[in-house]
Amino acid sequence: MNVLDTLRDRARGACHHVVLPEGTDPRVQEAAGRAVAEGLARVTLLAPEGTAMPEGVTSEDPAVSPRREAMRDAYLRVRAKKAPTAEQAEEAISDPLVWAALMVREGLADGTIGGAVATTSDTVRAALQMIGTAPGAPLVSSFFLMVLPDSHPTRPGAGLIFSDCGLVIAPSPKELAAIAHQAAASAAALLGEMPKVAMLSFSTKGSARHEKVTAVTEALDIARKDADFPIDGELQFDAAFDAGVGQKKAPGSEVAGQANVLIFPDLDAGNIGYKIAQRIGGATAIGPVLQGLARPANDLSRGCTADDILDMIAVTSAQIDARKAIPGETT
Repeated sequence: MNVLDTLRDRARGACHHVVLPEGTDPRVQEAAGRAVAEGLARVTLLAPEGTAMPEGVTSEDPAVSPRREAMRDAYLRVRAKKAPTAEQAEEAISDPLVWAALMVREGLADGTIGGAVATTSDTVRAALQMIGTAPGAPLVSSFFLMVLPDSHPTRPGAGLIFSDCGLVIAPSPKELAAIAHQAAASAAALLGEMPKVAMLSFSTKGSARHEKVTAVTEALDIARKDADFPIDGELQFDAAFDAGVGQKKAPGSEVAGQANVLIFPDLDAGNIGYKIAQRIGGATAIGPVLQGLARPANDLSRGCTADDILDMIAVTSAQIDARKAIPGETT
């Protein structure tokens, strides 16, 4: 059983409430119907009144919802520092992405997933503005859950966390350290195993000298100060992933050759890396999944399939579980 099968089983046991704002898209509708049929979640689709819904899926039309006044007031409260007018609030909540994120903030849903139609920037903006960052989170970043094929020679069906591959373009050492901690928490929530975090570079343990390598080692020093998980760097990808190479290039490392969390030095490397793993390596890529938000809200690729959306529902469910496990947290 690979990690996606495990996540779907966990989702069936929880059956959280997920709202999907792009309710007229055929892929979204198919995924919603399958999620309900398989017991993965309770699903609400946002769509114009009268839109046909899959069996068991509920719908809501923000334009005529009896909650519209309450949602407008919630928007005005959330954005009070920007002092929007009532008219501006009315316009804003007409955007399904904003409405869905407000539902999550107000406890009307446990999580939201968009981006099958909308851009990443629009999807993330709605989540940031309506839900906001988690207490103490220095930034919001992202990761991809990469699931290796069952035919992989050394890690069949294994799950890996690649971060950040979708959001933070050029993180500072401090930001890179924060991304490492967020990705480690995501790995613990999704993979069910101890995070082993590799800070990636084109150098391993001083094999090259450059300011970009120095930025990674500085990030490692910051991240190590309060890490309760193994973390090491700077490591080339082969040294982080392959046991034989890791033993040669970084002997004695707790992470080399065993890493399940791969932290890329910038968005160039991360975005290129995950797509190579997906398109050439045959890995399944689920994401970008957002981390550092106060409540779960996730993005999809506009090229996603219904299967991708279904898997993201399972991932979002695991995030909801992790949040509920925090003392004092409720949905």
